[in-house]
Amino acid sequence: MSIHEAVAASKLHDGNSDYASHVPHRPASAKHQLSLWHANRGNKSFLRAMIPSARQPMAGEIPETKNPLKLIRMVSGFGWLMFFSGWLAWTVDGYDFFCVSLTIDGLAEQFEVKTTKITTAITLTLLFRSLGAFIFGMLADRFGRKWTLVGNCLLIMVFELGSGFVNTYSQFLAVRSLFGIAMGGIWGQASATALENVPAAARGLLSGIMQQGYAVGYLLAAVINLTVVQSSKYHWRSIYFFGAGFSLLAAIVRACLPESRQFILAREEAKAQNISGKETTRLFFIEMKNMFRTNWLRWIWAVCLMTFFNFFSHGSQDLYPRYLTSSKHFTAKQASKATIISNCGAVVGGTIAGYCSQYIGRRFAILVCIFFTGAFAPLWLIPSSFGALSSGAFFAQAGVQGAWGIVPVYLGEVSPPAFRALFAGLSYQLGNMASSGAAQIEADAGETLKLHGTETPDYAKIIGILMGAVMAWGILCVICGPEADHSHFEEAKVATQRGGGEVDPTELVSGRRDEEKHEAAHMEKV
Repeated sequence: MSIHEAVAASKLHDGNSDYASHVPHRPASAKHQLSLWHANRGNKSFLRAMIPSARQPMAGEIPETKNPLKLIRMVSGFGWLMFFSGWLAWTVDGYDFFCVSLTIDGLAEQFEVKTTKITTAITLTLLFRSLGAFIFGMLADRFGRKWTLVGNCLLIMVFELGSGFVNTYSQFLAVRSLFGIAMGGIWGQASATALENVPAAARGLLSGIMQQGYAVGYLLAAVINLTVVQSSKYHWRSIYFFGAGFSLLAAIVRACLPESRQFILAREEAKAQNISGKETTRLFFIEMKNMFRTNWLRWIWAVCLMTFFNFFSHGSQDLYPRYLTSSKHFTAKQASKATIISNCGAVVGGTIAGYCSQYIGRRFAILVCIFFTGAFAPLWLIPSSFGALSSGAFFAQAGVQGAWGIVPVYLGEVSPPAFRALFAGLSYQLGNMASSGAAQIEADAGETLKLHGTETPDYAKIIGILMGAVMAWGILCVICGPEADHSHFEEAKVATQRGGGEVDPTELVSGRRDEEKHEAAHMEKV
C-alpha cells in the first residue's frame, strides 16, 4: 500500500473531527482496565488468566516459523538498518554509563576524594534518568523517532566530552547529572526504533539481541579500559573521549535513515487534512491526557515491574566485583575477567530467552528465567575457585539478562500503543530510580553481616538474601501483569491522531486483529 492509499484508508477509519468528537471515551475504571488485561484470555476466568502458561495460538492466527534463520530472513534490509540504529544507540548508552564504574580509582585520584564520593556521580546519573525519559519520550511520541534520537545522542556526545575535560569534583558531578537526563531518553526511543520496523514474528529474537546491547557496551568499555586507557597519555579521560565518538556515530547512523513509517503516514494525513502544527500539538496533549486517564493501572504495574527488573540486575551486578575481591580474595584483574565472562552469559541468555518468549509467551518466559537464576545462585555465590565462580556468574547473568531480553518487546506490546516511547522509557527509568539504592543496601548490610570470625562483609549471604526477596517480588509482578503477546503495535495510530491515546493494546494482537478483520469483511458482504 502506498502512503497516499494508507492516508485515504486512515481517513475512512478516523473520519473527520466531527465524527471523532462523537466517539465515546473508553472507561477509565480499574474494572474496565482489568477486563482488557489479557489478550489471550479466551473463556478463562481472570484469576486463571493471571497464571502465565505456555502460549497457545489464538483462533485464526497464522502459525509462525520457529526456525531462527527464517526469522532473520523475514526482516528486510531496511528493518535491519533501523534495528541496528536502535541497538547501536543502546549499546553506546551502556558504554557511556559504565565508564564511571571502570574509572573510579583514576577519578578519585584526579579529584583527590574517596572512591565512595565518585559513586555519587553514578547515583545522580540514575536519579536524573527519569526526567530524561519523560522529556525525550514525549518528544519522540510527538515529533517522531528520528531527530529526537539524533539530538539525544548528540547531547550525550557533548556530556561525554565534558566528562573527559572536567578538572574538579563538583564539575564532574554537574556534568554526570546532565548526562543522566540525556541518558534517560535513549532506551524508550532505541527500543521503539529497533522493534517497530521489523515483522512481529521476529520481535522476540530481536528484543533479546537489542537489550543485550547494554552488555555489549559494558564489554566494549571494559576492553578499552584494559587496553587504551592503560597506555594513553590521557589515561582515564580517554575512555570518555571514545564514548563521545561512539555517540556521534550513533547519531550519524540514525540521521542517515528515514523516519518510522507510522509517523510518515501520520504527517501525510495531517497535511491532507490541513491540520496545523499547533493543532497537532494540541491533539497530542489531549491524547496524552486520555492515555494517562485510561491506563493509570497499567502505569502503576509497569513501575512495580521495572523496579523488580532493575533490582534484579543492579542487585546481582553492582557489588559483585567487590564481593570477589573482598570475600574470595580475587585480584582486581581476576574480578574484571569474571565480570566480562558474566556479561558474555548475559548476551547469550538475553538472545535465547527473547527468542523463546515468541512461542511460550512473554510472562511465562520471564518466570522461567527467574527460576533459572535461582537454580544457579549457589554456583554463583558459594565456590571459591575462579573457574567455578566465573561459570556460576555466566549462568546467573544468563538468567538475569535472559529475563531482561524480553523486556523491550513485552513493554512495547503492553504499552498504550501511541505512547510506547514515553510509557516504556519512563516506566523503565522510574523503576531504575526506585532501585538506585541496591548497591547501598548491600554495602550497609555488610556492616552487620560479617564472615564468621572476621571483619569482612559476607557479601555472598547479603546478595543471596536481597536476590531472593527481589525474585519473589518479580514473580508477583509477572503474575499480576497484562498480556498482549504478538501485538502489531506498528499498525497503531500515533499520539497526534485522534483516539490514539485510548487504543487498547489487546486490539492489535494477532488473533483478535484477524478475527476483527474477518468480521468486518463479513459485514461488508452482508
